[in-house]
Amino acid sequence: VQLQASGGGLVQAGGSLRLSCAVSARSASGYAIGWFRQAPGKEREFVAVIRWNSGNLYYSDSAKGRFTVSRDKAENTVTLQMDSLKTEDTAVYYCGISRGAWSTLHDSRMYLDWGQGTLVTVSS
Repeated sequence: VQLQASGGGLVQAGGSLRLSCAVSARSASGYAIGWFRQAPGKEREFVAVIRWNSGNLYYSDSAKGRFTVSRDKAENTVTLQMDSLKTEDTAVYYCGISRGAWSTLHDSRMYLDWGQGTLVTVSS
């Protein structure tokens, strides 16, 4: 399975960005696709996750109400729409793929593979 994240860039605080994760696989069925981020000097942090089959999803507290994760089965992509961005959202964003249990999907150690990351910079 290969993942490719894209869509990062520079945006002012309060603005929006849309990240995409292309999933190159015969089938993503049975997997969950998660978004994480990593700021300089910090650990990789959970943002959001979506189950490919069911569409069940959840968010970190920091993402809830501002970010929306969705998947497009026809295009084999997972999208993270980020609105009302804050300077503290600045980080490299990664998408990852997991077969882990639902309760573990906030843990980056449960992920089998990662995309290359895309940089999001939010200026004040």
